[in-house]
Amino acid sequence: MSDEGEKDMGKDAERPARPEPAGSRRARRDAARAEGEQSGKTGSAKGKSAKGKSAGSAPAGRTDGTSPPIGTKRDKTEEKLPLPKRIARYIREVVAELRKVIWPTRKQMVTYTIVVLAFVAFMVGLVALLDWVFGQAMFALFG
Repeated sequence: MSDEGEKDMGKDAERPARPEPAGSRRARRDAARAEGEQSGKTGSAKGKSAKGKSAGSAPAGRTDGTSPPIGTKRDKTEEKLPLPKRIARYIREVVAELRKVIWPTRKQMVTYTIVVLAFVAFMVGLVALLDWVFGQAMFALFG
């Protein structure tokens, strides 16, 4: 082995054998966050995000900053809107999403349509050919 290889082995001995698991990183981060909250740094800008909310803010009733598990019921403090208002909100959101869509031009639409029709025609022909071949094979075997 060369001197360069021996130097590299010395560097590997300093590094951990494998990367730190996400669970231990998360636990260390949560512990650091808890220490920061206990030491009274609540008014500093260090714990604030760009939107002005606290970096560790959680939904009501959650202290660990995670969202509730899937399938759990929502908080009793949230009021359910009446059906007409929910429908109106849904339609507004649909319209807002449709405004974000990049619609194809007429030329692109014609091109895409031709490509789809050609592909479908090819697949129909391929399936028909295979059907005929397997039919001939069955008649040859079983007469």
